[in-house]
Amino acid sequence: MESWQSDLASECGVCEGEGIRYQQVQAGGCEILRVRVESEEGALRIGKPQGRYITLECGNVCKLDQGDMERVCRTLAVEIREMARRMSGKRLGAAFCVLVVGLGNAEMTADALGPQTVRALTVTRHLPNEARGLLCESTCGIAALLPGVPGQTGIETVELVQGAVHSIRPDLVIAVDALAARSPDRLAATVQLCDTGIRPGSGVGRARGALTSEVLGVPVMAIGVPTVIRCGSLIADAREGVETPPSLWERVRDLCVCPGEIDLVVGRAALLLARSIEKAFCI
Repeated sequence: MESWQSDLASECGVCEGEGIRYQQVQAGGCEILRVRVESEEGALRIGKPQGRYITLECGNVCKLDQGDMERVCRTLAVEIREMARRMSGKRLGAAFCVLVVGLGNAEMTADALGPQTVRALTVTRHLPNEARGLLCESTCGIAALLPGVPGQTGIETVELVQGAVHSIRPDLVIAVDALAARSPDRLAATVQLCDTGIRPGSGVGRARGALTSEVLGVPVMAIGVPTVIRCGSLIADAREGVETPPSLWERVRDLCVCPGEIDLVVGRAALLLARSIEKAFCI
């Protein structure tokens, strides 16, 4: 399978050995796959940078009732918090600052996961420590940024994020973005975390400046939920054993499709991510 078809490490032919380790566990009713790419050889095998990838299968977010949503949020919060500790090497608490960046175009529903997550998020960095203590004794300082897209601002996303990082000096950046999946079953049913940062637009073939620790100077965690599938993935399945005119393949392979109920999908997924991030940082 070509790696461009999916942003999910779990869909890129993961198998242990040759620079790749993985672990499958169950927690909170979710299936969790932890993948660690340890070498350049492993990175080439799955087409993803070296680092840690955590995939949480929670079921379609649109079908989770209130109790299920709370359960998944708690489970995801544990994974976010643990990865944040490992990446930053610091104790999470009132002195810890995290910058959440909502990537994507808020005016395009399938790409609005990042903006909607930030809008649903409770920010605390502007509060004095005494006020944060009313929420939770160890509540971290949470700041948020909506950089938009270059077509709206004329400024590359990485430039805006670099400015915010330089100004507030967070201990961790969390980049939230919509992902592209290989399988329709994973749409709105999977959450991926990774410690390798992100290239905005890479899932749909429009990669811009990278948001990574090397570029920003602070650890960068990426969190996303698949909201689209590239037509190339669907056609690759449908055309197996069937001759497809090359001209048709070239015209449609880079198009993306999303569920008909995409507005509901993105709204629920954004709420899930926002509440999980809040729990991870003790709000």
